Amino acid sequence: MQANVGGIDKGIRIVAGMTLMTLAATGAIGVWGWLGIVPLLTGLFNFCPLYSLLGIKTCKV
Repeated sequence: MQANVGGIDKGIRIVAGMTLMTLAATGAIGVWGWLGIVPLLTGLFNFCPLYSLLGIKTCKV
């Protein structure tokens, strides 16, 4: 698993994931907000399977 998620992309993913999960936990949005775990984990692990399939790489390494 080679890193393919870079700095700004990583930050956006983590913030978006946490926001969605917080909104789901407070009941502001429905159960679908728990899907925020996906961008959160891809940001934390610096790897996005979809980016691999599409040949996208936003990190410098």
